[in-house]
Order: sequence, then C-alpha cells, then structure tokens
Amino acid sequence: MNFDPSLQLPATFDIAHLALAGVALIMLIAFFLKSPKSLITPAPLQDGANLQDGANDPSTDPVVGIDKPKTRESSQDSVMKTTSSDSALQFLSLLQQEARIIDFVHENISDYTDEEVGAAARVVHEGSLKALSEYFTLIPIREEEEESRITLAEGFNASEVRLTGNVVGSAPFSGILVHRGWRVKEVKLPRISEGHDVAIVAAAEVEL
Repeated sequence: MNFDPSLQLPATFDIAHLALAGVALIMLIAFFLKSPKSLITPAPLQDGANLQDGANDPSTDPVVGIDKPKTRESSQDSVMKTTSSDSALQFLSLLQQEARIIDFVHENISDYTDEEVGAAARVVHEGSLKALSEYFTLIPIREEEEESRITLAEGFNASEVRLTGNVVGSAPFSGILVHRGWRVKEVKLPRISEGHDVAIVAAAEVEL
C-alpha cells in the first residue's frame, strides 16, 4: 500500500521536523518492545489500572521475604520472563490504523516536495495524537514552564531528569528546563481476543 503525500490539507513542514517526529514515534515503539518494567504487562494495564512502581518484584522471596541477590544472570532471566511484545505490536497496529505510520515511514519521500511531505505529516500527526490520547494517559514530569530556570535539589530522581551540558560537581544544580518530560500514568489498550495474531499489524487489502 502506497502512502499518498497529498492527503488532506497542504501545509509546510520541513524535513528536520518530520525526522524529529519520526524518531519520537520509533523511540516510543522501541520503549514498549524493550521495557523490562511492565508497561506492557497484559492483564492489569489493559484493565485501566494505574502503574505502580515495584509491584510484584520477582527478586523478593514470597516465602521468607528475603531479597535474593540480583545477579546479572538472574536479572536477564527476569526480563525474559516478564516482557511481552504483544502490547507493542498491538499499539503499532493502532498507529497504522489511525496514522498509517508504517506506510509513511516506508514511503520514499525523496521525490516529493516539502509541501507534499508536510501535508502527509499532518495526517500522521493527527492520527498519532488520536491514538496516544485514546489509549494512554500522559502527564508531564516537571510542572514548570519550558525555558524557565529551575533548581534540582540533592537527591533528585535521576531517572526523571537527565542532565545535559556542562555537568560538574554535585547537586543542587541550577539550569534551564529544555523539556518537561513525559510519564505514562495509565494504559488503556483494548483486550486482545484469544487466537488473534498480533504480529499482523496491517492486513492486506483486496478490493473486489
């Protein structure tokens, strides 16, 4: 299936912004494929349950309550046992359905003008936003306005805030908030019916 870059309203959209949007979507999909924490754990998240850090930690002995040593080998085994690709494939299918993302990234856009690519990017943007808004509840990690100066106190969560630039010394740090970050608060993916092949993210179409 070819992606028609002249779909819907024309709009200027330079290649740099288009590439940035594509990288963001690919990173999101890669996150679901590789995340060892269960953003893609089937049962609780598809029921609309909130994410809880540390729940069902496989490193805790259920009988005596003693933490087992987290060796490199046991950590890898834990990831292999708890990570599923079903939810990632399901969301990829939803992005294709709403935004035709697979058709778009596989299209050779070198023969099209920036205006034509921009018109197609509008379709991808609107469809991707619809899919994200419908199936995920996203909240910003930082409440401050971007480009404002903030101070990170000692003991700040390094997984929530990534330091860039000239990082010297120890906290507190003072700097400019470049991006507020995003946290997934809730996942509301549809249930997968028994026998459904999630690897088919877009069925072939035959017109009679």
